[in-house]
Amino acid sequence: MRPLVLKRNKKLKTTDPSRKLIAQLDPKSPISEQYKTIRTNIQYSSIDQEIRTLMVTSAGPAEGKSTTVANLAVVFAQLGKKVLLIDADLRKPTVHRTFGVNNLFGFTTVLTKQATLEKTVLETEEENLFILTSGPVPPNPAELLSSKSMEQLVVEAKEHFDYVIFDTPPLLAVADPQILANKCDGSILVVYSGKTEIDQAKKAKELLSNAKSKLLGVVLNHKEIKNNDYYYYYGSK
Repeated sequence: MRPLVLKRNKKLKTTDPSRKLIAQLDPKSPISEQYKTIRTNIQYSSIDQEIRTLMVTSAGPAEGKSTTVANLAVVFAQLGKKVLLIDADLRKPTVHRTFGVNNLFGFTTVLTKQATLEKTVLETEEENLFILTSGPVPPNPAELLSSKSMEQLVVEAKEHFDYVIFDTPPLLAVADPQILANKCDGSILVVYSGKTEIDQAKKAKELLSNAKSKLLGVVLNHKEIKNNDYYYYYGSK
């Protein structure tokens, strides 16, 4: 793996209070332990093929997908592995808000050859965790994700990083995640306890299957867990 020389390597701080990275702020909390359990399950989900590229999606909006994928990226980085989190939600991107950076350059500028991956990837304050924000919202997200540039980006990212994790739009909203699904080694579906309808979850699973994606598992988000005298919520806004 040849080294990636970062041009914009200023350490960044999370500024969006609604998207706190609990796995970073309180790594020993019960919620952080759940993210680590998900990480372990992903690592052991395939015996024959190493999972290095992963997409995280949901059936519908506001189901905790982006919070889940950001915290998963943190716990993978805490293993000492180099992790790249890519905001592939080219319609309603959030990664730049989660990490408190501007979104002038990013995924779309790399795909359209306006910038290189090397000059666009950003460090975060979590050691080993790097991000590629979405960049400007394009008029043709599906076409960009289907392009040769997309295939080249995945290959290049794998040369520099141990794990490449994509935050994608909801499956039932647009076709984008289906396009990306078979370009990744596996996918994770996030559902919101008490909100995601069973039929919606089944339809989302069917769409991933049709896209020939390997569904590694489902994350049940915002489930109330009671244990003796305390309870906590697994997940957040």
